[in-house]
Amino acid sequence: MKQWYESLFENYGLKYDNEIFAQGTLVECDFIESEIASEKTLKILDIGCGTGRHSIELTIRGYKVTGIDLSDSQLQRAREKAAEQKLKIHFLN
Repeated sequence: MKQWYESLFENYGLKYDNEIFAQGTLVECDFIESEIASEKTLKILDIGCGTGRHSIELTIRGYKVTGIDLSDSQLQRAREKAAEQKLKIHFLN
């Protein structure tokens, strides 16, 4: 039996990145970089990574990132997006 959140996010992966709150990814990643002083040797754990918007952007910027989420469909979309950009990111659920 599925948990409530699994049903909720099952088909949301394709729409998620177009939501208004997802449009601030670059600025949010700028903030993260400023908080960690752009220390590229740090490993980043993106908890509740959804479709991987922060994981992907931070990997592009040179960080080693692991994304974790409860939603298999969100993680599947994150993996697809990372593969499209030929990025190596470990996504877990």
